[in-house]
Amino acid sequence: MKKVVGFGDYLLRLNPMGYLKFIQSPNWEANFTGAEANVCVSLSNMGVKTDFVCKLPKNEIARCAISALDKYRVGTDFIARGGDRIGLFYVEKGASQRPSRVIYDRMNSSFINSSSDDYNWNEIFKDAGFFHFTGITPALDPNVANLCVEALKKAKEHGITVSCDLNYRKNLWTTEQAKATMENLLKYVDVLIANEEDAEKVLGISAPDTDVTQGKLSKDGYIYVADQICKKYDINKVAITLRQSISASDNNWSGLLYTEGQAYFSKEYSVHLVDRVGGGDSFGAGLIYAIGHEFSNQDCIEYAVAASCLKQTMEWDVNLSTVDEILTLMSGDGSGRVQR
Repeated sequence: MKKVVGFGDYLLRLNPMGYLKFIQSPNWEANFTGAEANVCVSLSNMGVKTDFVCKLPKNEIARCAISALDKYRVGTDFIARGGDRIGLFYVEKGASQRPSRVIYDRMNSSFINSSSDDYNWNEIFKDAGFFHFTGITPALDPNVANLCVEALKKAKEHGITVSCDLNYRKNLWTTEQAKATMENLLKYVDVLIANEEDAEKVLGISAPDTDVTQGKLSKDGYIYVADQICKKYDINKVAITLRQSISASDNNWSGLLYTEGQAYFSKEYSVHLVDRVGGGDSFGAGLIYAIGHEFSNQDCIEYAVAASCLKQTMEWDVNLSTVDEILTLMSGDGSGRVQR
């Protein structure tokens, strides 16, 4: 398949060791992450050519960040340099009935203050087949939302398939701000990804007979949501991840792909979570891979869900599963037995 381009912020993630609370931990683990970058890393790990586009400062921390992308063969030639800082976010992993927590410290990052002059989209989109962004990116600042519009217009000029993960983050903007901005961007989107709450929070479309806080999900309800999104925004494919949260440690995980009036549900996995951050990004990467390799619609959703299931058994944000590992789980081998 052709190259995939991701556009978004790249951050330094800090988290206490293991399952310690923020206030307990004398030592912190550090790694680099960002929703769109995670998708690029996952796809690169599957053998797909990728380019990640953002802006980072000219300092040693940013150099470490770029090195982390280089390690996984993600293209970094279009990362602009300048500005004051790389964004941070802090993660406290939950367990059992104690939820995970995320705290952002990313205002005035180099990416947020980037400009049109930092990105030559005609050059970036040469030989590209997919452009991926998430709702996190325009949520950062109206300036960044305008940069998204510029990128999307260029992507459509180049005949590129656009995928978007709604990724609503209440710590970044209100539902009213999200709806006003995202509805303007969705007219450029071909493949939309959402979770159980995104469509309601961002687009005001809710699933009947569903209560995510009680772990109650209605398949018919999400068919309705996907159908309404396709019709209202003229989107070809809508994929929804379905998480039944039993606790912070154990979830049931599945997904829905809706296209051309037909719904395709994946099998459901019972996942004992190691780190759920990045689960949606791994789903998006799996879906892009499957669409780009012309899987059947049923196999597209099965592959995406299997990929994201495996990621949530890994520390940190990125899915490092191989295609063969994902296909093995997709085919029914989820025993977890030692491979030797």
